[in-house]
Amino acid sequence: MKTLTLFYDARCGLCSSVRRWLSAQPAYVRIEFIPYDSPQARQLCPMIDQLHADQEIVILSDESHLWQGAAAWVMCLWALHDFRAWSSRLASPTMQSIAKKIVHLISANRLTLSSLLHLRGDEALHALPDETSCEFSPVHR
Repeated sequence: MKTLTLFYDARCGLCSSVRRWLSAQPAYVRIEFIPYDSPQARQLCPMIDQLHADQEIVILSDESHLWQGAAAWVMCLWALHDFRAWSSRLASPTMQSIAKKIVHLISANRLTLSSLLHLRGDEALHALPDETSCEFSPVHR
């Protein structure tokens, strides 16, 4: 596997912030980001609409494997140099149910979290002048 394609909500501030954070991380495989509701998404993954990607992220590998929700986030961590060990922990049977609950809670409340944290989606950020485009981004330690 050489490439993962992450389908995300480009209008969601939290989703866009996570996309920018993931893009900045050193990775073992290439991660491409495509808005889930774009023509390109439908071309790459014709069933994207049936997967309800507006509710949880979907990842497609270059080998045609699909992951969604918590499993997709585990794949994101697996792709990153500094977080691959975490992906193994979260994929373990003990942690899977906890990871699913956390991801579901965040996904269900992502728009509220975006509003509370003043996070902007991709289009809103592009509309801002550079000097005002300060945005919260998770700190990597």
